[in-house]
Amino acid sequence: MGISLEDQLGNQPKDQQKEQLKEQSKDQVLVDVFALKFAPLSYDEVYRLADDPANGAIVIMSGTVRNQTAGRPVRSLEYQAYEPMALNIFRQISQEIRQQWPEINRVVIHHRTGQLKIGEMSVLVAVGSPHRSEAFAACQFAIDTLKHNAPIWKKEHWQDGSSEWVSIAACEEPDCEGDRP
Repeated sequence: MGISLEDQLGNQPKDQQKEQLKEQSKDQVLVDVFALKFAPLSYDEVYRLADDPANGAIVIMSGTVRNQTAGRPVRSLEYQAYEPMALNIFRQISQEIRQQWPEINRVVIHHRTGQLKIGEMSVLVAVGSPHRSEAFAACQFAIDTLKHNAPIWKKEHWQDGSSEWVSIAACEEPDCEGDRP
């Protein structure tokens, strides 16, 4: 499931956890969190995990299930993932971000699995940084790389009752608009 805040900090009250994270931040300890979740994703949780006293910016990218793909009405999506490899890819993305943007202090990647309805969040990527330009660039790099490299598949369930499995990395160009979660 990735490294949860609770695994890192134990079952302490949330105020104590936040204080411990602040202390870790002072000691330059980097806290990145990755997860594949069957339950709905929490924007507030991801923001909290990306928060750090050194941040001047937190950029969050939220992918949601839309009601159509290429003009074809969608009823729902279903996601499956090869969890150990996907979490490893998330870690690699974080390492690449830190090489390219060394000031980044938090990377959080959460992706859903299972059946999702229109409007539900399928992925949340958050990047905390002292400066907004690096946070925006790193966040875009993270979602683009995730889509192309992570072993995550989606099944589109169409309004007409048919369905089709599609790799989320179906398009080869980084700016491809053809296959978004």
